[in-house]
Amino acid sequence: MAIGFLQRERIVAPPGWTRWLIPPAALSIHLAIGQAYAWSVFKPPLEAGLGISGVASALPFTLGIIMLGLSAAVFGTKVDSNGPRWAMAVASACFVAGFLISALGLYMRQYWLVVVGYGFVGGIGLGIGYISPVSTLIKWFPDRPGLSTGIAIMGFGGGALIASPLTNQLLTAFGATGDKPDVNGIAQTFLVMGLIYAVFMSVGWLLIRVPAEGWQPAGWHPSQTKSHSLISTGHVSAANAIKTPQFWLLWVVLCFNVTAGIGILERAAPIYRDFFPDASSPAALAAAAAGFVAMLSLANALGRIIWSSTSDWAGRKNMYRFYLGVGALLYLAVTLTTNSNKVVFLLCCIFILSFYGAGFATVPAYLRDLFGTYQVGAIHGRLLTAWSIAGVLGPLIVNAIADAQIAAGVQGPGRYTTAFMIMIGLLVIGFVCNELIRPVHERFHEPRDAVADTTGARV
Repeated sequence: MAIGFLQRERIVAPPGWTRWLIPPAALSIHLAIGQAYAWSVFKPPLEAGLGISGVASALPFTLGIIMLGLSAAVFGTKVDSNGPRWAMAVASACFVAGFLISALGLYMRQYWLVVVGYGFVGGIGLGIGYISPVSTLIKWFPDRPGLSTGIAIMGFGGGALIASPLTNQLLTAFGATGDKPDVNGIAQTFLVMGLIYAVFMSVGWLLIRVPAEGWQPAGWHPSQTKSHSLISTGHVSAANAIKTPQFWLLWVVLCFNVTAGIGILERAAPIYRDFFPDASSPAALAAAAAGFVAMLSLANALGRIIWSSTSDWAGRKNMYRFYLGVGALLYLAVTLTTNSNKVVFLLCCIFILSFYGAGFATVPAYLRDLFGTYQVGAIHGRLLTAWSIAGVLGPLIVNAIADAQIAAGVQGPGRYTTAFMIMIGLLVIGFVCNELIRPVHERFHEPRDAVADTTGARV
């Protein structure tokens, strides 16, 4: 149970509270935990300073993504029952502790503490923090669920745009760059970033509020919600949701959509170098590849808000038809045109990554449509195990096939043809699964009185 000022009852919004303070509260959490996408900035100094391999330097990130999905699934029901302030405070404590434990490990030259700190402890903070504002946003914005969750989840996608330059500046200031970086300087960077995020994330859990019983937006009534056949009038518990075919079909949809995007994102710089190696100098090629990575990160962030907002009027199922169907066609275009047209290549990759981000941002509203608001945070947490699987599957497919092609002497875009064809197949499977999703049968619905007693809201 949450205690004291962390309790849900202590954060019921007073009359006149503006709901537009809730997205900034959610953003303060998501922009912070979105630092995970900037982990690659730590890889070179860690490898050079500690003499570890690229695989070893990726372990904290990999474990963090695995723990994100697992902790979201395990603690999802607690997040819904204890409320968003409790969840955000716990997420902040774990995420910040991950940085501090990592700093201690580096001072002691014990890399395993970095893996445990950032990957395990910080990964728990990632999972709880990621789902902490979802159900609250949906309850504050019943008229715009796609927009509200898109704003917050955009923060996770865009967190690296803040974290990357911040990390570079701190590493440089503490002498942790170059061929012989100061390991103590890397530790200081972790320490300072942990303290910065402690302050930044505190804004979120101090500001967050839940709507009072019976609250709804001024001038709005549920009957005004754009009608789509999948929108449920009932509510489903997290325990019952995983018994429905809709949950597992959507699990496959999310898993394969993420797999298709993260496969490019994780290996973005090498992919660009292999497709367009004809730069004037190695430095120019490195700069162009870095620009490509930044472009994809921006597409990932913007796709979360643009496409998710569009789903409020187009419908969630239609948007996933778009993400998966058009995504498969874009992969096919890259496979067929290879490097013959750089503009086509860049546009295809930008849209693929925008669909990758959009899949994350649209899925909470999709879950709301299917299962109601009763335990949507817990259901979302369980669904994020698909991300954990995709986080391993996508990079494994692309990297394993590329390594095999490189060993066979294959040059250029041919290194990725087989991997991209696999991605097309996965997106087609996801498209079919999305088509099979139907409204949840009433036998899975919770009694209306039970839902009202638990949430304190009118249903």
